[in-house]
Amino acid sequence: MQNVKQRYRYSAILLRELVITDFKLRYHGSVLGYIWSLLRPLALFAILYVVFVWFLRVGEGVPHYPIYLLLGIVLWNYFAEVTNNGVSAILGRGDLIRKINFPKYVIVLSGSLSALINLGINLVVVALFMVVFGTELQPAALIFVPLLIIQLFVLALGVAFLLSALYVKFRDIGYIWEVFMQGAFYATPILYPVTYVMEKAYWAAQLQMLNPMAQIVQDIRYYMVTTDAITIHTLFDNPLLTWLPVVLSGLIFWLGATYFKRQSRYFAEKV
Repeated sequence: MQNVKQRYRYSAILLRELVITDFKLRYHGSVLGYIWSLLRPLALFAILYVVFVWFLRVGEGVPHYPIYLLLGIVLWNYFAEVTNNGVSAILGRGDLIRKINFPKYVIVLSGSLSALINLGINLVVVALFMVVFGTELQPAALIFVPLLIIQLFVLALGVAFLLSALYVKFRDIGYIWEVFMQGAFYATPILYPVTYVMEKAYWAAQLQMLNPMAQIVQDIRYYMVTTDAITIHTLFDNPLLTWLPVVLSGLIFWLGATYFKRQSRYFAEKV
C-alpha cells in the first residue's frame, strides 16, 4: 500500500496543481469571472427555451419541461467540454511534455476533473430551479444519480483520451469531432422528448437510447425531474439490452485509455 502511495504521489500532486490552474485560468481576465460558470448554461437555456418552448411548442405534456431542458443542457455541456478540450489537451501542453517526464494521462484527467467541478456548480443551479418549480426528487436519485454521473465521467474521459492521442497524429480530428458533435447534439434527446421519435419510428427511439449519452440524460431526468421521462427500460424488455449503453461506456473508456497509453511514449517527439 505504501509503495502504491509513493508511486502515485507525484502524479496526484501534479494532477491537483493542474486542476487548480485550469479552473483558475478558465475565466481569467473576464469581468464576471467564475459567474460565467452559471451564466453560460443559463443563457443557452434561455435561448433554447424561447425558441423551442414558446415558438415551436416542443415539450408540451412533459411535466416540468424547463427543468427537463436545463438538466439535459447541463449534462450535454459537460460531455462537450471534456471531449472538445480533450482534443487539443496534449498538443496544448507540448512545452511541458518536452521539458519534463511525467504521466501524460494527468493532463487529460485534470481537464475532466475541472469540468466536473463546473458540472457540480451547474447542478446546484438546477437544484435551485427544482425548488422554485416544485419538482419532486425521487428518493432513489440519491443512489442512482451519482452512479450515472460516474458513468458520464468515465464515458467523457475515455473519449477525451482517444481524441487527444489521435489529434497528436491526425490534426483533422479537431474538425471531424466538431462536425460530429453538432450532429450528436440533435441526435441525442436534449431539446425534445423521446416520445417525438417514438411517434415517428419506435425502432429509431430504441436505437437512439442505445447511445450512452441518451441513456444517461434520460435516466437522470427520470430520477430528478419526472418519472414520465422515457428511459431505456421503457423501450426494451430484454434486461441485457438495457445494460448495453453502460457496457459501451466501459468499452469506450478502455479503448481510449489503452490507445492513449500506447501512444503517450511518442508524445514528446510529435508535439
